Amino acid sequence: MKKIDHYLEEMLEKGASDIHLSTNHQLCFRIDGEMHFQRGTEKFTEEELREILYEVTPERNITEFEEVWDTDFAYELPGTARFRVNIFVDHEGIGCVMRQIPSRIPTFEELNIPEGIRSFCFMNKGLVIVTGPTGSGKSTTLAAMVDLINRTRRQHLITIEDPVEFKHRSMGCLVNQREVHVHTKSFASALRAALREDPDIILVGEMRDLETMEIAIETAETGHLVFGTLHTNTAATTVDRIIDKFPADRQNQIRTMLADSLKGVIAQTLCKRIGGGRIASAEILVVTPAVSANIREGKTHQIPSLMQTGRNVGMCTFADDLLSLVKRGVITPEEAYVNAIDKPFLQKKFDEEKIELNLKLVALEDVDCDVEGEENASKVEKVRKKLHINPKDTAALREVVLLLSTDENPDERNGSEALEYAQKLLDITGKNDPLTLVLISAAYAELQHFSDASEWAKRALKIAKSNKQKDLSTRIQRYINLYKRNIPLRGEAV
Repeated sequence: MKKIDHYLEEMLEKGASDIHLSTNHQLCFRIDGEMHFQRGTEKFTEEELREILYEVTPERNITEFEEVWDTDFAYELPGTARFRVNIFVDHEGIGCVMRQIPSRIPTFEELNIPEGIRSFCFMNKGLVIVTGPTGSGKSTTLAAMVDLINRTRRQHLITIEDPVEFKHRSMGCLVNQREVHVHTKSFASALRAALREDPDIILVGEMRDLETMEIAIETAETGHLVFGTLHTNTAATTVDRIIDKFPADRQNQIRTMLADSLKGVIAQTLCKRIGGGRIASAEILVVTPAVSANIREGKTHQIPSLMQTGRNVGMCTFADDLLSLVKRGVITPEEAYVNAIDKPFLQKKFDEEKIELNLKLVALEDVDCDVEGEENASKVEKVRKKLHINPKDTAALREVVLLLSTDENPDERNGSEALEYAQKLLDITGKNDPLTLVLISAAYAELQHFSDASEWAKRALKIAKSNKQKDLSTRIQRYINLYKRNIPLRGEAV
């Protein structure tokens, strides 16, 4: 068994989608969209990691990696799963990411793919684009679409991928899968050759360059069904991205070609499910005559409004789908907000539905702070890190003011800085919180401004007495007596 196989088996046991191996880092898995370091394990050295990776890297890819410093290929754990692999170099040394490609192709129902997408699988010709950022599930959605076509139609389907991910067994369709750099030199050359291979349906793994885009559009125009992918965020921007790839003097021609050939755009992103796992949220554009006219006339900015009114033909916006997932209890409002493109619009929808949104950030409890210099960080520095994550963390603000004003170590104290943090605390808690007023008094005392310190302490005492907080009132009176003698607070618990 190869060394990498042990890590891959652990990855599968944990249900991770990706495994990351980086020089001077611990093993790291992506689980439900989040990165998890394997604490307590040794960090990889560059020599060790290079040996592990070269053991499974094809000779052609080793040559490519040493020439251009990154390479892609597929690796299979026999009888278990396949993986898409990228090896790269960063400032620490060699690194690698391996993404799991499930051996079984998930169904529409398992992926929660909207019914509006199913209709694209039964078209005879045209261009359908699946788009979204890296890791948004485009490949999985396309695999489910190809699988549905394979089970329900009797046609010839060619895929052009880099690398081949999901393997499709010919069922109703004859399926030929070609891998760039292994079975063909480029997407463009494979797509051009596909026209002589009697295809009905062609899947282009990535429409990376102008030539590939142009051939894909022409292929769709000549009576073939073409599926392709891009890395755009929304359906409307996908149309603009394609047009903008072409020189200005050709853009009108491309608009016309795209208006005639484009049949639909599926934009998607992955959201964390409540209870674990992930689910795709999709925006669907169906190219109706009205949408086609907007593309032809260069009025793509009007497409989002057409999508709002096109629900009856299967259209859906991200905001509508995210809101639906929240109302069905599948994802949290916060997860929907993070993944929304038009955040103010989604927040307005939440307000209309009386859905509460809590965007407070909380520091992770298991974060490994053992980095260079961290173990020697001062108490104040450690609290500042909490405030960097959430500047409105009242507990951290109180702690940092207390440290800066009263710590026994003079190197920790800084009255001016304490006063700045105290003012931020006051903005949050208001003038009726006696603890905040006491902390302001402590900051003034550290600055040797004892009259100001006494004044703020007296305000705090008045509120504490009004609230019948006897213990606090006693402590504040003690502070006032110290200020009268020009003595700042030291090691006092506020």
